[in-house]
Amino acid sequence: MENDKTCGVERHPWEPFMPSGAKILIMGTFPPGMHRWSMDFYYPNPTNDFWRIMGLLYYGDRDALWLVSERRFDLTRIRNLMTEKHIALNDTAKVVRRLKGNASDKFLEIIEPVDLDSLLERMPQCHAVATTGEKAARVVADLTATTIPRMGDSVQGPGDIRIWRMPSTSRAYPLALARKAEYYGAMLRAEGCL
Repeated sequence: MENDKTCGVERHPWEPFMPSGAKILIMGTFPPGMHRWSMDFYYPNPTNDFWRIMGLLYYGDRDALWLVSERRFDLTRIRNLMTEKHIALNDTAKVVRRLKGNASDKFLEIIEPVDLDSLLERMPQCHAVATTGEKAARVVADLTATTIPRMGDSVQGPGDIRIWRMPSTSRAYPLALARKAEYYGAMLRAEGCL
């Protein structure tokens, strides 16, 4: 199925990012529209805090993964960091409909969720899934028949998989970057990735 703008149906644009030896799978809901991308990869919106959180945690600098003069994220450095730290990335929705034409999870209808079991089978060393926001947490809870953890906490999923709920990395989520980084840092330390 190709993207069909007439009815607002979109298929996820990227394959899962699964570095060898991935220990954790971090999952958002779905990328914003292409007009918001600064790169062709996960969390592409320059106003999203995800890569700034990673910069702060791994380099002590929120802008370590941002190319200021080019006004985009440094995709090569990002891929290398995620590979080195054994962090996989994918989203919880495979096919969606944007009800208001924006990136808000509130107005995103998930038509087809990701096949989480299949993803995890392809990553035998992965023992944790972390969601970046409430809607992604709800989708993973539905897929795994678990409860939604409190923010910053985890629940036991199927097998030996821990499921974490992290704060949204959207700037629309009213939490300071440093506080978001504290949540992500605690989770990544617990999973041996920081």
